[in-house]
Amino acid sequence: MSDNNFILVDEEDKEEENRQADGGPGEDAGSGGKEAAEVSVPDSGEDEKDDGYEKICFICHRPESVTGKMIDLPNNITVCPDCMQKSFDAMTSGSVDLSRLMNMPGVQFFNMADLENMQPKPQKIKKKKEKPKEFHQLDIRNIPAPHKIKAKLDEYVVGQEYAKKAMSVAVYNHYKRVATDTMDDIEIEKSNMLMIGPTGSGKTYLVKTLARLLDVPLAITDATSLTEAGYIGDDIESVVSKLLAAADNDVEKAEQGIIFIDEIDKIAKKHNSNQRDVSGESVQQGMLKLLEGSDVEVPVGANSKNAMVPLTTVNTKNILFICGGAFPDLEDIIRERLQKKTSMGFNAELKDRYEHDNDLLAKVTVEDLRKFGMIPEFLGRLPIIFTLRPLDKDMMVQILREPKNAILKQYQKLLALDEVRLEFDDGALEAIAEKAMEKDTGARALRAIIEEFMLDIMYEIPKDDSIGEVVITREYIQGTGGPVIRLRGQEVPRIG
Repeated sequence: MSDNNFILVDEEDKEEENRQADGGPGEDAGSGGKEAAEVSVPDSGEDEKDDGYEKICFICHRPESVTGKMIDLPNNITVCPDCMQKSFDAMTSGSVDLSRLMNMPGVQFFNMADLENMQPKPQKIKKKKEKPKEFHQLDIRNIPAPHKIKAKLDEYVVGQEYAKKAMSVAVYNHYKRVATDTMDDIEIEKSNMLMIGPTGSGKTYLVKTLARLLDVPLAITDATSLTEAGYIGDDIESVVSKLLAAADNDVEKAEQGIIFIDEIDKIAKKHNSNQRDVSGESVQQGMLKLLEGSDVEVPVGANSKNAMVPLTTVNTKNILFICGGAFPDLEDIIRERLQKKTSMGFNAELKDRYEHDNDLLAKVTVEDLRKFGMIPEFLGRLPIIFTLRPLDKDMMVQILREPKNAILKQYQKLLALDEVRLEFDDGALEAIAEKAMEKDTGARALRAIIEEFMLDIMYEIPKDDSIGEVVITREYIQGTGGPVIRLRGQEVPRIG
């Protein structure tokens, strides 16, 4: 390098920096990975102590909290270690022919000594003040017993008794394994789970409630976006990076967390396809070591690996993986297997015996899942397989009324803020459940139906301060009548 230090910059980047130095609008300084709440240009005589601001790299615009300690250059320029190292490498490796770049359009050289007259003011980014997430240290004596886990799940999830029982035991055994680490020469295997159930049966809700009860980091991801490494989409390691973000980038806490991979049935092996299966069987094979336990390099503060993002190593040995999926058409595979048992004679089973069996999913076997398209190695790393039953009318009514955060309780709380009491009679709840059964989307249909019928009520009630109570009736849900409006001191039925 000569006596004068040269930096290669793009003209657009230079113009952008000039606009920022003049206080004009420019690209957000935190675009390197963290959002910037405010960009400030403090006076040159400002005290260098911690004033709530952090420095920005002159080249890549990343804040100091992402890059580490900045390197101060003359003329109030700060550069991160990564960019400084890249600059040295580019100049010393000899791979860049500076003479050829002189005539390249859009690129120009300038002498750092010329900056003495410009005197750009140092730019700083306001630190993002976030309350760090607090997770309790795992202690074997503080792990709730299976019956306590199930009792807590009962408060939020209606029905699904077998699923809650299986999940409680699996989670209890898993965290005993994590807390003890090892038991002499006997190594306890992981209790990864596979949940099978129709849409709206409560798979995701069970996992969310479980993570809240255990107070451990939880990452919920979707298998539909996962592809084999090297193709457009999320890499398999991205599920671990989401857990690391949920643990506030604390590797130790992330290694005790839970990862829930929804829509796992979407990575089933494609049948009769001549094209490369980059989002099916390849993803299953890529997840094998992840489920079993291995060291994974994941980016910190981002979902994808690149040169500007630091990497850290996370061991998945103690991470509990829970996979869930609706597995459409799996019932047909189960029915076909069961009907093969039929034979002629007195002991023959009727051909249509399983046609209207609502509990057909509970009879699933590993062989059925293999026929669906899940590879044996993948299923072998999910030793606990259980199913969730489809919701019937009675369960729908219970979901409306009984859980701690039931939909009806949410609306009652909303109207209570307006000093209005909201009630649903039994006929209205049954009518709502019947309409939800017709939609065939599980518990998700309940919210949509209530939103539709509560729209006019939520709009009209704030107009009249004399309304004291609203009773939703079956006639209102069926469209043959209206809700009962009780004023303060009298009752006035409203006719639709």
